[in-house]
Amino acid sequence: MSSASNVTRARSEGAAWLASAGTYPRSTLALWEERPDAPVVLSCGTVFDVVSAPAVFGRRMLDRLWEEGPGSGPVAVFRGRTLLFAAPGTAQRLPSLLAWEEWGSHRAEAVPPLLCHGTGDAVTVPAPGADDAPGASRWLVAPDTLRPWLPGPEVLLWAAVRAARTAVRISIFPPADQDAKVYDVSRRR
Repeated sequence: MSSASNVTRARSEGAAWLASAGTYPRSTLALWEERPDAPVVLSCGTVFDVVSAPAVFGRRMLDRLWEEGPGSGPVAVFRGRTLLFAAPGTAQRLPSLLAWEEWGSHRAEAVPPLLCHGTGDAVTVPAPGADDAPGASRWLVAPDTLRPWLPGPEVLLWAAVRAARTAVRISIFPPADQDAKVYDVSRRR
């Protein structure tokens, strides 16, 4: 995976895939030809779902997906949030998987809420040719085919749990007693 400072741009096949989520795909493509840096609002639920995380936590999820997992589908940054594009149906299933993992209980302060956008929702996405201006919306992993691989809810749950573990060290052992006497037994026979 390239560094965070590098921006990827969607190829024409990726732009067509994105536009297919809109009500008028040809109009969206025409807009992008005229204004290649124009963000667009697209519907979720049929072509893709989107899991939105605060930028830093979303980047941790993305790092886990690429360093330890299967990689990711398209990923964008928009207004301080990381948008992870996911398989349709993910937005409906992921919240229950997170609840099953007791997401909000003992890790509530360390783990930010993930917003799941699916059927009936819409998201603003960067244009395929979004620039690299600081703070601008951009693609971290741009769509590059007509049918990009999209992770499902189980893969994103895996990435979220691992990202949370890097943010907060979770131990199954109780904290050490600071007043306990410690003896060096390494030289005992």
